[in-house]
Amino acid sequence: MKPPLVPLATLLGRELRNVKVEKPFVKFGQAALAKKGEDYFLIKPDCERVPGNPETSFSVFAIFDGHNGISAAIFAKENLLGNVLSAIPQGINREEWLQALPRALVAGFVKTDIEFQQKGETSGTTVTFVVIDGWTVTVASVGDSRCILDTQGGVVSLLTVDHRLEENAEERERVTASGGEVGRLNVFGGNEVGPLRCWPGGLCLSRSIGDTDVGEFIVPIPHVKQVKLSNSGGRLVIASDGIWDALSSDMAAKSCRGLPAELAAKLVVKEALRSRGLKDDTTCLVVDIIPSDQPVLPSTPMKKQNALSSFLFGKRSQTSTNKTTNKLSAVGVVEELFEEGSAMLAERFIHRNFSF
Repeated sequence: MKPPLVPLATLLGRELRNVKVEKPFVKFGQAALAKKGEDYFLIKPDCERVPGNPETSFSVFAIFDGHNGISAAIFAKENLLGNVLSAIPQGINREEWLQALPRALVAGFVKTDIEFQQKGETSGTTVTFVVIDGWTVTVASVGDSRCILDTQGGVVSLLTVDHRLEENAEERERVTASGGEVGRLNVFGGNEVGPLRCWPGGLCLSRSIGDTDVGEFIVPIPHVKQVKLSNSGGRLVIASDGIWDALSSDMAAKSCRGLPAELAAKLVVKEALRSRGLKDDTTCLVVDIIPSDQPVLPSTPMKKQNALSSFLFGKRSQTSTNKTTNKLSAVGVVEELFEEGSAMLAERFIHRNFSF
């Protein structure tokens, strides 16, 4: 017996409803080579906004690049996620949760830094922390690890800002306006060498978690960016500076296109090693956000970008003058929902709205 016929309008309605509610697959790979043993990473693909309800699942991926020891990186890995989630109000729906997430990330970073300082240890860590809920990606970062997004059409988007004093004029201005000094190392004879550093302390970064010995000029307040992908998906490459000192964002994305995430991560690390050698800890996470009806992320066609595909969404901060052009995806492919990089504005928000 044949099943009853269903009107075309009903079928189309079901399709549209499925497109709206159906979550993408998240597939990931990881690869690393240790030089100093100070890189750590976090992979949690099975988090739940409502404990016990898999319908509320989201994924977290993070890299912690420690310096002056490993204790700050380990502490942040173990405590940051919990501090972020504790800053989000209970009993809210998904849209409200996503809207609250950027500010909760700021609060979580600050709380983690305060708690670590109470331990009396002096190490520090960069953090790049990525939350994926459906098609929405939220990235919070301090330091010089980086997260890039590679979408269909070959456009590579930088979702983080490098907080290196050598390359970030806004951060140099913030440090000096706060009373710190920015300069290079002075060697015998008065010659200056090396990258720009913050004094006291001599740290090359302007933002981190930890670093209690370098004063109040190094802040834990992250740059936060939230974007929504189209239902064609995309690939995230999250990596420590051992990758980015060797490869531009475009080079890293191109080196692993068309490969499954696990193999892609290994190839990015291999390409960085081939380019520069093992000069630093080198850690890479590749995360594919894939439509649920596709087994793998389709390979990106290599073609010249037209004017539309290089259209920039949102404001372009001066702080994004990094080792690669901050090209962002075409309208309709990536929608920017939130971006905030001002340490001073974020500090005022923290002091007004959160108590630890």
